[in-house]
Amino acid sequence: MPQEILPMSTIYSFGIGVGSKNQLGEWLEVLFPAPQFKPDPDISAVLMAVLGDRSADIELNKGQVIALESALRTSGDSVIADSLRMLSASDRPLVAVILIGDNPPTTVPQAYLKLQLLSHRLVMPHQTNIDGIFATLKNIAWTNAGPIDIDELPARTVESKLRGQNLSVNCIDKFPKMVDYVVPSGVRIADAARVRLGAYVGAGTTVMHEGFINFNAGTEGPNMVEGRISAGVFCGAGSDIGGGASIMGTLSGGGSMVISLGKECLLGANSGLGIPLGDRCTVEAGLYVTAGTVVTLVDGDGRPGAKLKARELAGKDDLLLRRNSVTGAVECLTNKNAVALNTELHSAN
Repeated sequence: MPQEILPMSTIYSFGIGVGSKNQLGEWLEVLFPAPQFKPDPDISAVLMAVLGDRSADIELNKGQVIALESALRTSGDSVIADSLRMLSASDRPLVAVILIGDNPPTTVPQAYLKLQLLSHRLVMPHQTNIDGIFATLKNIAWTNAGPIDIDELPARTVESKLRGQNLSVNCIDKFPKMVDYVVPSGVRIADAARVRLGAYVGAGTTVMHEGFINFNAGTEGPNMVEGRISAGVFCGAGSDIGGGASIMGTLSGGGSMVISLGKECLLGANSGLGIPLGDRCTVEAGLYVTAGTVVTLVDGDGRPGAKLKARELAGKDDLLLRRNSVTGAVECLTNKNAVALNTELHSAN
């Protein structure tokens, strides 16, 4: 019988990075200057010929980096080759990460590669598998001397004092600031500590001092962010998140429902959202709407109609959600131009 010919493996993602290890030789973090997402087949062939055709983390010596640079430059990929030339001069640990499929990250280098795919805007939130990333990443002290394993921090603090230096801890967290690894084009970020690595920040986005964007979340751009965009949340172009506003994520009460905001929406100051909304929606300042909030539908003449749970409005366009200042009831009005939506929402009136 003729032997079955198996299809050649294709690379899902690839990167060569420089990082830090703890005293046990365990990776703490990795910077990938030029991460690749679904590289060209010719480039994939070169990479797999040198590094193998299985998902792996491969620690590289300087000779291997130079050889890989030469092979890639010969194949015509100057972007990765230029990155490798820069890395070849480093005396820091180097690692090549090759991912054949979109599987959950099982090592720190794999996790950092996937987070940087998001922040480089190579993949959108929810488009790459990062299941279990919390368990994979280490809790790190981010200091003025770089990342330090939390268990090694006391000794490093004493060593710094003995040298007459001050070791300052900026934060203790599993996720670093995005801008220490990736600075996307066309964005303004007033307080860099409030945007985590793994955030997707679209061109034209402004994140003000009290704004926050978590990993696997972000904005299409342009957007104004003065509130909180939690993990898993994505905001469409032209939408504004008012000061102190908050959008529930998968880690903050949203549960399995993916919370998103459509285009040209407005969350008023100190408002909150726990359901996905479509385009051109407005949530009144100070109003927090969760899936179980009872909402009264109001017709074009201001007359109250049917009551329903807010989850039934999920994904709808042209909604105005407000609180009646006399009765305290949460009300929903619809844009008169959205005839089809009005008909659907008010069919029970």
